[in-house]
Amino acid sequence: MTDRRAVAVGDLERRIGHTFQDRQLLELALTHASVGDGAKKAGDNEVLEFIGDRVLGLLAAEALAERFPKAKEGELAPRLNALVSRETCARVSRAANVGPALRLSASSSKIGGRETDSILAGAAEALMAALYRDGGLETARRVFLDLWADEFDKAGQGKPRDPKTALQEWAQGLGKPLPTYAVKDRKGPDHAPVFTVQVTVVGLDPVYAEGRSRQEAEKAAAKALLEREGAGI
Repeated sequence: MTDRRAVAVGDLERRIGHTFQDRQLLELALTHASVGDGAKKAGDNEVLEFIGDRVLGLLAAEALAERFPKAKEGELAPRLNALVSRETCARVSRAANVGPALRLSASSSKIGGRETDSILAGAAEALMAALYRDGGLETARRVFLDLWADEFDKAGQGKPRDPKTALQEWAQGLGKPLPTYAVKDRKGPDHAPVFTVQVTVVGLDPVYAEGRSRQEAEKAAAKALLEREGAGI
């Protein structure tokens, strides 16, 4: 480890308020898959990313349930998705100055890998998994609530969502399969057709809507179903 990177790793530990007992675990969390290209690999953070994604999901769901105790599952799903998204995780990594602490291949570092969203987001997930393994769930929770503090308000703002996206997130939040759409009717002249579309979510009565195109009708049907279920966008 170079002196510069050693300083960055120490700064990161101070920023998150946790000194790792397992130094190899921390090093693994900060090691990108590009390291070792063309040579025998000592390990990278891909498996920790996988674990960290689940740790983040649990902590985010728990925190949202505490903040919005009266909200329905479908209302919390979009916020959860925003909190654990690649963009959010990358933003959190930048704020914590994770980039300088990363271990990358020379080529990845040369092309700006320390500022790449995918690498930074993966590092955030891997770091949360490492915190969970090194200090337990309570340590991971404390760091999550600290590093993601500014993201909770952002998760509830954002621009209006496409009704189909909103319905998909709502259905997933309830543990249901993705909504399905079917054209049930097409009428009118070729230059001004009117489509009737049915949208179905497992366990619910279907909803029908019309539009001047299939896409418009699908959006109208998705919006109508959300409004009927009290989960409007």
